[in-house]
Amino acid sequence: MDEKRCHIAMYPWFALGHLTPYMHLANMLAKKGHKVSFLVPKNTRYKLDPFNHHPHHITFVPITVPLIGGLPMGAETSLDVPASLHPLIMTAMDETKESVEHILQDLMVDFVFFDMAHWIPSLCRRIRVKSVNYCVITPLFIGYIFSPARKVHWDKGISESDIMHPPAGFPLSSIKFHAHEARDFTARSNTTFGGQMSLVERVYIGLSQADVLAYNGSRELDGPFRDYLQTQFQKPVLLSGPIISDPPNDTLNQDLSNWLDRFDPGSVIYCAFGSECNLTMDQFQELLLGFEITGMPFLTALKPPVGVKFINDAIPEGLLDRIEGRGLVYDGWVQQNLILQHSSVGCFVTHCGWASLSEALVNKCRLVLLPNGGDQVINTRLMSEVYRVGIEVEKGEEDGLFTKIGVCEAVKKVMDEDSEAGKEVKGNHEKIREFLLNKDVQSAYVDSFSQELQDLLRP
Repeated sequence: MDEKRCHIAMYPWFALGHLTPYMHLANMLAKKGHKVSFLVPKNTRYKLDPFNHHPHHITFVPITVPLIGGLPMGAETSLDVPASLHPLIMTAMDETKESVEHILQDLMVDFVFFDMAHWIPSLCRRIRVKSVNYCVITPLFIGYIFSPARKVHWDKGISESDIMHPPAGFPLSSIKFHAHEARDFTARSNTTFGGQMSLVERVYIGLSQADVLAYNGSRELDGPFRDYLQTQFQKPVLLSGPIISDPPNDTLNQDLSNWLDRFDPGSVIYCAFGSECNLTMDQFQELLLGFEITGMPFLTALKPPVGVKFINDAIPEGLLDRIEGRGLVYDGWVQQNLILQHSSVGCFVTHCGWASLSEALVNKCRLVLLPNGGDQVINTRLMSEVYRVGIEVEKGEEDGLFTKIGVCEAVKKVMDEDSEAGKEVKGNHEKIREFLLNKDVQSAYVDSFSQELQDLLRP
């Protein structure tokens, strides 16, 4: 392999579901001797420090997030504000453009990896470095929604009818949106997300203007979708391979560890919906009541529902008394990677964000799939209908609502080792887990990804 090492800057969207996967990629590249300058909001860095396993190669570059009208003082990431204010976090990120350009000029990097900051490619052209749109979501989803074959005018948004079916030439015709999912996706994606630009327009500009597209994926699992994207966008599409995060340099919160230690192996339900998902009050309560009626111990780490400031104000009346000793409703950020590794956790109820699924697939917990919208919908179909490693909670076709009974039934299906469904998802999960944890596979992909980056620098 060519011994030239690259200097890579990373500037992911200010959300932990994006920052953390970028950190895992940084570690992978640092193992090969590449230098990584990781641009991160200055008061958020401490959450990434435990994941920096190569401090001699990975340097955090603090970014001051501008004060934007309507944002609380000190807000830096999507975790710091309700979902309604996420567009303002994006506006704040956009306003770092000038300072980021000065930082990148001083650093003299070879590549800039980005996702939501659609202005990075034009900035990179000015300073003569290459831009890499590294998506933390799957090539399957990007191909399904953003294929140029759809011939969508992205500045005008995308319609429900557009996304009910795959685009022309898409390699998997069976994956589709339900009516309520298409309605919800377009409502979210067509609204302003930073400045005067919709989310879908922002993403498409980043995809179409980047020099390179890249994904956390493998040819074995994502090959047809990678090939489709390369044909559609007419540019290199790289797969970094199955990036498996090294354990963080810390230990699980002692209170959580002590609580989990009380239960038998594989007996606890763990539920988390990432840093950006807020359920409605009714759905939040249905979820907790569904866990209650399973009769199993459970731990939830959820944001307060829409319109509620404190999570205790949303818990159904009398629930805490009824679940005392076997249920824990936790408010705030948790060390999910460490929780999923705990021997007592047997079931993970997830919103199907790709970062969460990636962490879950390399652990032994059974998967219950409860998407909240966006790429999570397609991720759910991939897990339930293609890989068949999880059970999706049933929802109303039109209203998209789930019930406590639906939650309970999905959990019991995956946890029942004698049922056909339980056996199938366990067996399929174990096969994918073995593939993802195969050190030879990981090493080969790291070498290939590293070499492809170096090749891109050749004249």
